[in-house]
Amino acid sequence: MKTYLDYWIASAKVLFAQALAGEPQLIESNVDAMDAVGPAYCAEISGDLSGTFTVVLDPAIMEMPLLGDGVDQISAWAEFLREVAEAAAGELLAVSAKSCRVTGFQMAGAGSPVTRALRLQSASHSWPVLICDKLQGGEEAAKPTSVSREENCQSRSSQQSQGLELLLDVELEAAIRFGCCQMPLGEILELGPGDVVELDRHISDPVDLIVSDKIVARGEVVLVNGNLGLQVTEVATPQNRLESIRCLF
Repeated sequence: MKTYLDYWIASAKVLFAQALAGEPQLIESNVDAMDAVGPAYCAEISGDLSGTFTVVLDPAIMEMPLLGDGVDQISAWAEFLREVAEAAAGELLAVSAKSCRVTGFQMAGAGSPVTRALRLQSASHSWPVLICDKLQGGEEAAKPTSVSREENCQSRSSQQSQGLELLLDVELEAAIRFGCCQMPLGEILELGPGDVVELDRHISDPVDLIVSDKIVARGEVVLVNGNLGLQVTEVATPQNRLESIRCLF
């Protein structure tokens, strides 16, 4: 599972190449220390992930106008790295549904252990970039989210059941269909007493119980106290039966 650090690196590789003069590339590095302590930028993260995420730059990088001529490179890097941190948070949310946001961003000390070492490589220069990732709650945060979704599903199911109970006493018109056929309008107009209309169903086939043009059951015709009735032999699934009254929801 990808972490915030993974999304930060992916976002930084794109944004560094787009925003910095000379389009330098951010690559993996085995160097986890600097000859001199450079500026450290700390993002405070809260949400499903919480803690600090610090980026330490080589002090020599401030001598290069990578973010434009005549600008304060320290302040410009602070604004730029905050954009990278926020872009990583957005990618994390879009891909894994874990919500986190940058609630603070400031200069900080570089005393934390290095989590990942990178290198910013241009055509003529190379600068180490160190990451100190002190975020927590990545895998643990997903569990409450999962439980919350399960609880939401159970709540919706309970609400639907309660709503269905309110409809159980609703009276619906049911009809028995012995069969059907297609006839030209002319033949229908010519029908008279004694004419026979042949249906598409054999005499031994079951008949349909229809509710709102939906077949909810099938069975055999029987006599009940001198009236015709239906002895049910098969029924549709509950979902299909509910389709017949969907207009009531």
